Amino acid sequence: MVLKVFRLIGLFLLCTLSAQKKLPFDSLNLREVKDFFADDYGNFYLYKNRDFSFTKYDSLGRQHGQMMLAVPFKIQNVQNPLNIVLFSENTQEMKFIDQNLNEVQKIDLRKFGFIKMAFAEDLQQIWVLDESAKRLVQYNFREDKIIKSLSMNFSFDEVRDMLVYEDKVYLIFKNEIQVYNFNSEKKLSLPIENPLKLRRENDRIVIISKNKISLLTETSLTALFLAPSAEIVDKNSDAYFELTAGKLYLYRLQEDLKL
Repeated sequence: MVLKVFRLIGLFLLCTLSAQKKLPFDSLNLREVKDFFADDYGNFYLYKNRDFSFTKYDSLGRQHGQMMLAVPFKIQNVQNPLNIVLFSENTQEMKFIDQNLNEVQKIDLRKFGFIKMAFAEDLQQIWVLDESAKRLVQYNFREDKIIKSLSMNFSFDEVRDMLVYEDKVYLIFKNEIQVYNFNSEKKLSLPIENPLKLRRENDRIVIISKNKISLLTETSLTALFLAPSAEIVDKNSDAYFELTAGKLYLYRLQEDLKL
């Protein structure tokens, strides 16, 4: 236990002291940013809640696309920058946008009832949490066909994000992550402070919180990156990112780091 504590302290020092690089985004008013994303091609995406704008920049801070939204949207992720997925609980729709942030497809979700959260599995299928019927629906939007409709016995009220992978449903709430199978059996429940986003990296499930990035194992959470004063953190395949006091910092990923 003592060794684990010292390793955690070492990880904290490593993340806060090594390989830090300030990125040239000073002119972009980062204090207004509600969410931040980094893809694997050196591009960054800023979502501002004040005007619901979603903007793409390169690593030098040059704008490469912008989408002005009329209502709040949740951006799934930018791991595939050619097809970025957005979901709006307000308008009950999903949007697929291209690398220039132009809309290429819109899916009307009102046919299912009231959708609390949605997740795009690929470019054919989505999963939706239908709060009105307490069910999880797998829907092939290319063929306009429901593949699965599964009853789910948990509270839909506080769901912040959802991910479906290998017959499991991953859900984050205000201060907790829960994992269910398709029979609505809870397989795991772990406390976590202020989680915001779920992400799958191959067979790994990563949780991004306000100032922490964690790896979910079979029975526990492992801290990958800690930035106690950060307002937003994110990662791509090469680095962690921290937005603090209107400044954006990069930390190179440390390979095979284990607690």
